[in-house]
Amino acid sequence: MVREIILRQAGGSVTATLPKDMADRLHVGAGDKVYAIETERGVLLTPYDPDDAMQAFEEVRRQYRNTLRKLAE
Repeated sequence: MVREIILRQAGGSVTATLPKDMADRLHVGAGDKVYAIETERGVLLTPYDPDDAMQAFEEVRRQYRNTLRKLAE
């Protein structure tokens, strides 16, 4: 879903307000953390910590090393 969001000045920062229906779908609310990730295509907002995701991937990769190797054949 594509939504236009207007940026506003808030002191020395710039803020973005998510529409209520989008915040509800993402299960985020006031005071929650979201992570802004710069990509080649723009900015990705996610409620998931990318460092935690990489740690989880590394654990799964170690645990299922042989299975992943077989699948890659």
